[in-house]
Amino acid sequence: MRPSYRECVKSRAAAYDADFFAWTQRTAALLRARRFDEVDVEEAAQEIEDMGRRDVRELNGRLRVVLVQLLKWKLQTKKRNRSWQTTLLTQRSKIDDLLRDSPSVQAKLPDDLPKNYGHAVKRAALESGLRADKFPSRCPFTLEQILDQDFLPA
Repeated sequence: MRPSYRECVKSRAAAYDADFFAWTQRTAALLRARRFDEVDVEEAAQEIEDMGRRDVRELNGRLRVVLVQLLKWKLQTKKRNRSWQTTLLTQRSKIDDLLRDSPSVQAKLPDDLPKNYGHAVKRAALESGLRADKFPSRCPFTLEQILDQDFLPA
């Protein structure tokens, strides 16, 4: 006797919860075999949405690191060092890779910049020992400057 729809859904959800990697491999195989009726569509759709959100989270996290380093470079001229430059180069390169793989996430940058800048100021204040009110209240860098591999504030 064939299992009911409800039993199939429960079984698919259990497989997803028990071993995510195995679930991804099985789901990919089912999709390639065009056995769509066996795919846990809700979980697959959720995972696809989550992948997009992960790209945005990664972009924002890397952007914050760049902003922290730019702020420290701008405000701590006597403490500038190659490590800060290396961090900037690394994070900007990773941002370039991400934008190359998912170019549409770049459209989120202008809207997310104020929030990212606020987080960066808190972290830069903590790392530098400077009070947060010593930093500009608004981001002093354009997105082009932030993403420019060679830009360093004067």
